[in-house]
Amino acid sequence: MNERPLSPHLQVYRLPLTAWVSITHRATGVFLSLGMILLVVFLLALAQGPGSFALVHAFLQSLVGQLFLWAWIYSLLFHLCHGLRHLIWDTGHGFERETLNRFAAYEIFASLLLVSLVFFLIPSKF
Repeated sequence: MNERPLSPHLQVYRLPLTAWVSITHRATGVFLSLGMILLVVFLLALAQGPGSFALVHAFLQSLVGQLFLWAWIYSLLFHLCHGLRHLIWDTGHGFERETLNRFAAYEIFASLLLVSLVFFLIPSKF
């Protein structure tokens, strides 16, 4: 039996930034789908009348609801930034190692900047 470690050595391997950004892009895509389900529930409650709408509105005004909405907004903006990165790749640019890491950092910075702008430019209550 061979006692050599697995390759890459799992105790010392660190995912590169581009891998983390790719994983986050997929996770935000799933989260955006959950947000769309909440949007459908919101619209159905709106169509059913004031009682149903009041329940959904109360949830959205709660701390959990507000956190969900802000996470959904961040997911949307992060997904947008990553989509722009893919458009750049579609032109055949940005595949060098230094460029990949730099664009990944730009993408994270841009998404955080955009969500900060949204936070400060819209009213505090939805």
